[in-house]
Amino acid sequence: MNPFLTSIRRFAGMAAACAALCAPAVAAAAQPWPAQPLRLIVAYPPGGVSDIVARALADELTGPLGVPVIVENRAGAAGSVGMEAVSKAAPDGYTVGFSAISPLTLTPHLRQVSYRAPGAIVPVVGVMYSPVALLGTPAFPGKTLADVIAQAKAQPGALRWSTSGVASVGHITLEQFKRGAGVDITHIPYKGGGQQQNDALAGQFELLTTNLGPALTEHIRAGKLRPLAVGAPKRVDALPDVPTFAEAGYPKANLMSVFGIFAPGGTPDDVVQRLNKEINAVLARPDFQKRLADSGNSPLGGSPAEFAELVRNESDNNRAIIEQAGIRPE
Repeated sequence: MNPFLTSIRRFAGMAAACAALCAPAVAAAAQPWPAQPLRLIVAYPPGGVSDIVARALADELTGPLGVPVIVENRAGAAGSVGMEAVSKAAPDGYTVGFSAISPLTLTPHLRQVSYRAPGAIVPVVGVMYSPVALLGTPAFPGKTLADVIAQAKAQPGALRWSTSGVASVGHITLEQFKRGAGVDITHIPYKGGGQQQNDALAGQFELLTTNLGPALTEHIRAGKLRPLAVGAPKRVDALPDVPTFAEAGYPKANLMSVFGIFAPGGTPDDVVQRLNKEINAVLARPDFQKRLADSGNSPLGGSPAEFAELVRNESDNNRAIIEQAGIRPE
């Protein structure tokens, strides 16, 4: 047989075999996204308000996306563990994360994190904001924010203001309030909200900042804690008589916890845009808005660019506050 023809036939056979082997991969690559379940990494433990909202959102997305959205809790280090897992995931559109923005806007200014590099994490959409309330405990005799200022000026350093931790949103609120009012108040940082709330009810300190939620609202209604101001764009429906920090004259202290969806850096833009579209549609529904309101939260929404700008601005502001206040990690 002609050696040349033999070589041609051998090459043709190899090409056919390669085509047969490669066809499934090519077909899979050509499948429109999503072609398999999504993984939603929640940066907090099961059972909390943020976890409940994330699971509700995952359920609502299953229908329009046509695939299951599976929740995976990766709690720790105030959300940084979950965000690290998101940043290290494959940027194929099948892993996203749900977290407050603080792991991006606060934590990197205080310690090294693996996702610090620009573009390591892509903001997809803001989901909700959670108002931060300043409350008086049984140890505080005052009834208004003006009473806080009056006592702080009469007894510098005597008032104790509790937060969920160093460089938390509540701590930044405290520092901004102190600067705006020109007062000295002692910071009492906790490592989480459970013990903080128990000690507040027992009057272990005079003031605390914490996110609003159903359990906290019940303590307020029972008269065990007294709301003095809230950090929010507008007054909270559950506390219509309580002014925002901005209304009270302290706009820089008018801070709140913002939560959203994030994707690994390099995730295709068409995937980011599709997720953004579907999540905005869920957030626009009155029934989902009521679910958020029942948990003390309000919907955000908007474009990926708007969410990215919010994160960027918050990070710049926090950097300045941390430097001015000399905040250091514990």
